[in-house]
Amino acid sequence: MSVNGRTNVDLDGATWLKAGDSPGSDSVEVALLADGHVGLRNGNDPDGHVLVFTPGEWAAFTAGVQDGEFDRP
Repeated sequence: MSVNGRTNVDLDGATWLKAGDSPGSDSVEVALLADGHVGLRNGNDPDGHVLVFTPGEWAAFTAGVQDGEFDRP
């Protein structure tokens, strides 16, 4: 898989972990990939699309989560 048309990321052999806060049948899975990339997918559709984040993108996202940037009012 190509990320931003530049980096090839191999999803074969990735270890997918269910996110701890996935309620009921809603399932988000995360995998740590080569070169620090992070994959996210719908655990109910493991053969579906995968979002792949670069290390910088993932760091910005997790910092936003920790800062409450995505909290509902």
